[in-house]
Amino acid sequence: MTRLTGRALRLTVFVGESDTWHHRPLYSEIVHRAHAAGLAGASVFHGVEGFGASALIHTSRLLSLSEDLPVAVVIVDTEPRVRAFLPQLDDLVTEGLVTLDHCEVIRYTGRGDITGETDPKGKKSL
Repeated sequence: MTRLTGRALRLTVFVGESDTWHHRPLYSEIVHRAHAAGLAGASVFHGVEGFGASALIHTSRLLSLSEDLPVAVVIVDTEPRVRAFLPQLDDLVTEGLVTLDHCEVIRYTGRGDITGETDPKGKKSL
C-alpha cells in the first residue's frame, strides 16, 4: 500500500463540470490518468459557485447558470511524480486553471494498512 509523509506537491486543476474529453467528463479523465500514472491519490471536489477567465459567475442557486459549476481535481504526491504527470494535463486542459503548491503530508496510509500501533484507548490505528 502507498505511504506518503513529509514534503509533497499538491496539484489542483480547476475546470467546469461540463468540460469533456472524448465524451467523458474531463475531471474523470484526469483522475483515471493519475491512477494509471501510479500517483498517490486524487480527489474531485464539486463547487457550488465560482467564476473564471470568462468572468461569468456559475452558481447552484440559479437554475439557468447551474450547468457548468466549478470542479477541482486535487492530487498530492512527491514533487518528481507530480511534475512528471504535468505533460498529460497539457493534452487535456484547454480551459481552466492548474496550480502547484508545496505541502507537508502528516499521514497517508491506505485503509488496509495495519501498523500494529495502538492509541491511548488501546485501538489499533489504521
